[in-house]
Amino acid sequence: MPVHCDWSARADHTDRIIAAALRAADPAAAVARTLVRTGGLLQAGTRSYNLTGFQRVRVLGIGKAAVQMARAVMAAVPELAVDGVLITKRGFAQPVAGLQVLEAAHPVPDEAGVQAALQLLAAAGRPAPDDLIIVVVSGGGSALFTLPVDGVALADLQQLNQQLLRSGASIQQFNTVRKHLSQVQGGGLARHLFPAQVLCLVLSDVVGGALDMVASGPLLADPTTYADAVAILRLLNLWDGLPPRIALHLEAGVQGRVPETPKPGDPIFANVHTVLVADNALAAGAALDCAAQLGFNPLLVTTKLQGEARVAAAAVVALAAQVRRAAGPVAAPACLMWGGETTVTMHGNGRGGRNSELALAAALLLDEHALQRVRIVSLATDGDDGSSAAAGAVAEADTVQRAARAGYSAGASLAENDSGTLFAALGDHICTGATGTNVNDLVFAMLY
Repeated sequence: MPVHCDWSARADHTDRIIAAALRAADPAAAVARTLVRTGGLLQAGTRSYNLTGFQRVRVLGIGKAAVQMARAVMAAVPELAVDGVLITKRGFAQPVAGLQVLEAAHPVPDEAGVQAALQLLAAAGRPAPDDLIIVVVSGGGSALFTLPVDGVALADLQQLNQQLLRSGASIQQFNTVRKHLSQVQGGGLARHLFPAQVLCLVLSDVVGGALDMVASGPLLADPTTYADAVAILRLLNLWDGLPPRIALHLEAGVQGRVPETPKPGDPIFANVHTVLVADNALAAGAALDCAAQLGFNPLLVTTKLQGEARVAAAAVVALAAQVRRAAGPVAAPACLMWGGETTVTMHGNGRGGRNSELALAAALLLDEHALQRVRIVSLATDGDDGSSAAAGAVAEADTVQRAARAGYSAGASLAENDSGTLFAALGDHICTGATGTNVNDLVFAMLY
């Protein structure tokens, strides 16, 4: 029986919808659903592997969800002697029997990430055609799995990452640049693992489903070019301020003096089989199923929400206002759902992230239009929203007034990119802790 959509129950509704989304995107469960074991055969997507035919099996992992994904892989092959290396975000490591688990920094790479990348390549050894290497890939891998091209220093990459983070670059723009500065991304890892049989299991954190952008596509052909990377940096007005060694390398790439990243059709990808195990659409669908069970009329607006967080907030509030006016596309009580990942162009030095910024911009609009009995929730599914300790935040029509009574100006906080501080003071931040998954962000509006 549906739960009555009582405004007083909105906190409980929020918690239950979030929990449903995170359960659906659980990395271990997603991998377990993907790997089907029948005797000596391991089925993954459209391909089967006869486990008795391999000389050795390795498991490698890159990303925030590496531990949980690898545990499911190990559970699927319990009788095999498997070893390997996992690289995950600092604070996310947990023991996995038979595997070495290493930590590195995110979102700005560090020396630990470089050393971890070298250890992962060493664990791969000298791959042979009768080797099976199972690689689990998830979001965060671009920073965690770091091995700069010759001539570029780690300090150069760190400076560039900071510049891109403040620029409002999309993940596609960010990773197009990073692919062309890495020995292991943009298909580079595939070169190291050839000619082994490689099964790549991907938990996607990239809007639009471009799997070559997840962790900057270490095992997938790269359709982007050096020229694309340079064009992005010029568009973002970053080119003139680049570390000189990065500019020199990219210019050499454009001029053909250093080789391009591996492209579609390169034989190094012949033995690589890639399977998507979970993404934002899966989490959004589960969240809406939960909302329907709670008595809301569900509507998935899009799983491709992108652009500036403040602009996205305006679109979210506009649709909520339309539903409140009984002008469709669904009737209240309703739960409107967006998935994707917005960006923030930094103008201030406050604390927060794209989700809390979206929520604060929405709160100002809810106050401006006096939209009552509307709750807007924005969160990162990995539990990590920028520089705050929260996953995101909740906005309602009285958020602005409550902030004022607490001594905060919502408008000033937004201008300073300090949304995280305001929501923490109000107790309206969402704290999930590290969720172990990473399938972008979810934004939903509940109308009672």
